[in-house]
Amino acid sequence: MIDEIKLLAGAFKNDMIQFRRHLHAHPELSFREFETSSYIQKQLQLIGISFTVMATTGIVAIIEGKNPSSRVVALRADIDALPIEEQNDVDYKSKNTGIMHACGHDVHSACLLGAVKILHRLKDRWEGTVKCIFQPGEEKNPGGASIMIREGVLLNPVPQKIFALHVHTVMEAGEFSFRGGMVMASADEIYITLKAKGGHAAAPQLTADPILIGAYLVTGLQQIISRNNNPFNPSVLSITSFQGGTTTNVIPSEVKLMGTFRAMNEEWRFEAHKLIKKYVEETAAAMGATAEVHIDIGYPAVFNHVDLSQKAKGQAALYAGKEKVFETELRMGAEDFAFYSQQIPACFFRLGAANKAKGITSGVHTPTFNVDEDAIEQGMGMMAWLAVCV
Repeated sequence: MIDEIKLLAGAFKNDMIQFRRHLHAHPELSFREFETSSYIQKQLQLIGISFTVMATTGIVAIIEGKNPSSRVVALRADIDALPIEEQNDVDYKSKNTGIMHACGHDVHSACLLGAVKILHRLKDRWEGTVKCIFQPGEEKNPGGASIMIREGVLLNPVPQKIFALHVHTVMEAGEFSFRGGMVMASADEIYITLKAKGGHAAAPQLTADPILIGAYLVTGLQQIISRNNNPFNPSVLSITSFQGGTTTNVIPSEVKLMGTFRAMNEEWRFEAHKLIKKYVEETAAAMGATAEVHIDIGYPAVFNHVDLSQKAKGQAALYAGKEKVFETELRMGAEDFAFYSQQIPACFFRLGAANKAKGITSGVHTPTFNVDEDAIEQGMGMMAWLAVCV
């Protein structure tokens, strides 16, 4: 069936590129994807696919092949955009000020819709049921995946496995990568508020100076990683915001810090939370301040089912050619696909979307991010192929 899928992927390529460009030009932030969801629903109606709406803007479409109860596979794409002002000079540039599809979710959605069209056209040629999930809110806690799971996306029917892809501008368009086991990190948000006596900058002895205390915390918190974590266990703590003071001659009475903590080991993850809180509170107290520490629990680590990922990698090599299938590197980025991987066997793989010859190399979450749209043909074909053969 590979040849049939490839033929249809080629036939649907231009339509899916136009679909992607429409989404790219009309991006919407997490949990506000109302027009995006409506547009996807209209496309499914045109194809003749039944669907339900979940989590307000999420969509679940069901495609039945022969013997629908014999096997159930889920495919997932995310649909939200990021609060970034686009700097690309393209005809389909974002029309929504300060919002951009800078992580490729428009491409993911196009690949999934393309897979829907392929699977629907070939429904008399494959066994089982494919559940196609267009998911909101991947970029924002608590993650659309957690909400859709809570609302029953993995029920009626229950999928035995789930696949998702993500564009990657380190690989050329049409290349793929897979990895079993841990592949991406958990992500938790750190919020620290320091309160202490402020005063005149010329008389620091009369203050407790939360600016100075905050500076100690920025450097000292790194010891949580370097002196408590096993160096063979990937982990990152980054303070990304330091807010305090409004002028040159006043020591403020309050300072706020924000940051992120990443880990690939759940036991260490929550042990580190305790260490962070203890260090901040005790350091602040020792220097004459009080500290409020809030750690917003985010996404867990993405764990790819080892056997499923190995089988998928083998089938990907059959579809795309061995020379275009690689091993995914470990990354400390996070993905709410992790919530699915906690529930059922999951495989999160990468789709190459770069084209060095055309200068398409900008990374995700940047204002110049873009993709070689030839990747869409490969992505939709691969999703359809994995859905019916693994």
